[in-house]
Amino acid sequence: MTTLKQTPSQTVGPYFAYGLVPQQYDFDYKSLFTSVLADREAAGEHITIIGQVFDGDGKVVGDAMIEMSQVDSNGHYPESREEIAKTGFRGFARVGTGTDLHKRFIVETVKPGRVSPDEAPHVNVIVTMRGMLLHTFTRIYFEDEAQANEKDAVLAAVPADRRGTLIARRDANAANVYRFDIHMQGDKETVFFDV
Repeated sequence: MTTLKQTPSQTVGPYFAYGLVPQQYDFDYKSLFTSVLADREAAGEHITIIGQVFDGDGKVVGDAMIEMSQVDSNGHYPESREEIAKTGFRGFARVGTGTDLHKRFIVETVKPGRVSPDEAPHVNVIVTMRGMLLHTFTRIYFEDEAQANEKDAVLAAVPADRRGTLIARRDANAANVYRFDIHMQGDKETVFFDV
């Protein structure tokens, strides 16, 4: 009789750093994706999204991995490597929280446009971390897009008292910086979507 071994989806731990964000952890492998969603030459309002991941006890998680995807400032996803090279907009970023002194994720991008008139600008987020067998999905909306946020069907489906967990706040002390923390559990738990 053959004994089957565990597959990665059946194991728990921060092993993903080796294969998914190796350069951030000084491994001798090249990362396929970085924390830069949009190069400096990409069109649009350049922003930085900074945040931390908190566990159920309110402690900062230093071994989480965040993936973000979004449209460019015109509401368009990149469709080819050639388009990415031409525009400087990648549309996808991956970052670990274990390499920053304050255990933050820091992503450089442009403020996303709208895919459709009834959808607010947003960033799609995937969180992977220790103790989770499956990753979670959430979104980042922007506080200075209040009018668009009111029309967004996904945001409207979230109970009003929980919508604030999906809103990134502009940092009053730093130009074009938004703060977005992810709370995995507890009173401030971020809304996660069943995708």
